[in-house]
Amino acid sequence: MTTPPSPEPGSDAPHGIGLRRYSVVQFLIAMVAVLIGIPFLEQFDTDGHLATLLITLVLVSGVLAVSGRRRTLILGMILMLPALIGSWTHQFWPEHASAVFHYIAGLVFLGFLIWEFLRFILRAPRVNSEVICAGISIYLLLGLLWMTAYLLVARGNPDAFTFATGPAVVHSLHGADAFYFSFATLCTLGYGDIVPVSHAARMLAAMEAITGTLYVAVLISRLVALYSSAAMQPDGRKD
Repeated sequence: MTTPPSPEPGSDAPHGIGLRRYSVVQFLIAMVAVLIGIPFLEQFDTDGHLATLLITLVLVSGVLAVSGRRRTLILGMILMLPALIGSWTHQFWPEHASAVFHYIAGLVFLGFLIWEFLRFILRAPRVNSEVICAGISIYLLLGLLWMTAYLLVARGNPDAFTFATGPAVVHSLHGADAFYFSFATLCTLGYGDIVPVSHAARMLAAMEAITGTLYVAVLISRLVALYSSAAMQPDGRKD
């Protein structure tokens, strides 16, 4: 009896995701380092070029982490290019770039990454470091997804959010504020210093809070189920 060949690393097989040289663990480390580092680099990066470069590296690493097959790699590159081109064009030539196009392209690409990581978790036969890191990556990507949605809403309606602290002059939501508000809402902290006032902004905030709560509950249930099934022998007895 011949042994079937082992699936290629990074294929759509349930046991692995990503290329051999760039795993989900490495993607998560890169994303956490960038998300933590950007606020501290803000005082040195006055023109925003460094932040855009770091975000570009994270998006590219995200494509490499989910591109187990050639078709997935091509699709990821196609979805990533409009977001990157719009981001850099807006960085250097803001008068010639459409911020709405940039945000919509970012939403589509982040949704693609979330779907690929989620599919990997749902198909995984057991709990390992890749599965855990994929689950954490989805949570962080959800925060970035809603951050982009808030920026899109604020672009259409500058008065969609009000600020209870800071300068008395009313100002619209921007990148750093949107990042802070998104993750505070995802974790249901609710400090109240940034308040959504338009119907679209309130709907998005409510949906993000619900998604953050349900995702953690569903993820824990899935990981427990995977651990329990892996601990059982084929005859149904526990190892």
